[in-house]
Amino acid sequence: MSLAASAVAAPRRRPWLVFAVTTVALWGVWGALSPLSAEHGFPETLVYCVWALTMIPPALYILWRSGWALEHSPRAIAYGMAIGLLGAGGQMLLFHTLTIGPAYFVFPIISLSPVVTIALSFLFLRERTGWSGALGIVLALVALPMLDLSFGRGISGGLGWFVQSLLIMLAWGVQAYFMRLANHTVRAESIFFYMMLGGLLLAPVALAMTDWSQPVNTGIDGPWMTAAIQLLNAVGALTLVYAFRHGKAIVVAPLTNAGAPLVTAVLALVFASVVPGPLKMIGLVLALIASLLLVLEPEAPAEAGHDPDVFTPSPEWTPTSCKSSPSSSTATSRDTPVA
Repeated sequence: MSLAASAVAAPRRRPWLVFAVTTVALWGVWGALSPLSAEHGFPETLVYCVWALTMIPPALYILWRSGWALEHSPRAIAYGMAIGLLGAGGQMLLFHTLTIGPAYFVFPIISLSPVVTIALSFLFLRERTGWSGALGIVLALVALPMLDLSFGRGISGGLGWFVQSLLIMLAWGVQAYFMRLANHTVRAESIFFYMMLGGLLLAPVALAMTDWSQPVNTGIDGPWMTAAIQLLNAVGALTLVYAFRHGKAIVVAPLTNAGAPLVTAVLALVFASVVPGPLKMIGLVLALIASLLLVLEPEAPAEAGHDPDVFTPSPEWTPTSCKSSPSSSTATSRDTPVA
């Protein structure tokens, strides 16, 4: 490889890691702050509506940066809407699941959604990783349920909640797989825009599920504070799309799902003196080790003629139409920054 080629290749070496770590940081802070909304009398269903609205600014921003080059192909719309509806639909189902089932079992089940993503990516996208990456994936999958597991009283009222938890896990796992799959042929800006539309489509459902007989805080520490918190989630979803564009789903999914709770736990310990229990502490240690292994996994050289990071544009897109995009400066580069 010539010196000039090396200079061009160097900046693209691990762009997925920048976006994945950004997602971890944003979602970690979001996780630490998100309980404040309910504590201040703003119900979870309305939190969803506010979150859906906070998806609009980042979606419009990246479209503006790309010269308003929104793809209109059926494939782009189908992928983006599927990703948005799978994420939002899973959240809608979660609202109901938590009313009939124990949260201390529901959350550990749905935290295993990366298992679905990894299985699909391994089988259909032929993604592989080295031994350290494989060990990191295993440790992350072991740690994830431990980060949410708690013990409560006996379970009653049937096992409908268990089936719904599995459906949520499946929906979010398939959502992440589609993020990676869509990024092979659709630009990230278009994916995120249609994700945003999918989330907005289900906002009326969340409004209908709201218990309006209870008082709702409409002050500055209600919807306005919630908007500031949920914006972290929305921007994190954007950076996640870009992480999947540049990186392997079998690495990005476990890294972001295990890393964010780790940041949340550290912030809770530092600012609120909340010390996790023994089980969660073990999970956090495993998550830390897993994250380090996934981050330090060396990049495999791209196979000749099959670079997974080469973007195949849909017919509407041309390299010159998005020259202002922060991640599309060359014809072979992939785009950047959810649910």
